[in-house]
Amino acid sequence: MNREEKETRVAELVARIKSSGAMLVADYRGLTVAESRQLRQGLREAGCTSFEVVKNTLTKRAAEEAGAGELKEFLTGPTAIAFCDDEAVSPAKVLVKFAKELKPLEIKGGMLDNQLIDVDKIKFLASLPPKDVLQAQLLGVMIGPIRGLATVCAGPIRGLVTVLQRIQEQKEAA
Repeated sequence: MNREEKETRVAELVARIKSSGAMLVADYRGLTVAESRQLRQGLREAGCTSFEVVKNTLTKRAAEEAGAGELKEFLTGPTAIAFCDDEAVSPAKVLVKFAKELKPLEIKGGMLDNQLIDVDKIKFLASLPPKDVLQAQLLGVMIGPIRGLATVCAGPIRGLVTVLQRIQEQKEAA
């Protein structure tokens, strides 16, 4: 690469680092082309914008410029980065699943919302339910007290209606 190409590549990486909500870093050494293609497809389906093999020196420079200098910790040896827009749970699941199935793939770490995350945190993310399930659970928790309040408020009215119906039934019977 000549100097212009390197500068262009660094600028592209800076833009990608700044726009990504999450980045997952892995050592791809030993993967076959078919396995790599399968991994990329799985990550794309999980919401990653790309899974790129990166040159460490250029990525270190881009990370510094983007304000993500801590990322340099993971940039040793053959490196590939999964860039994710907003959600990291589904891509983490895919990466952890592939790391278990494909022994050569090794997860190094990553960044989530500009904070460094290690392999253990990525595995924890992979154990979480998907975003839509978490939102549904949160909504259920939020609606619970409201439903309880509505039930308590409706109780006396329901009781009054029941008493009035019984009085009406007694008068009709008499």
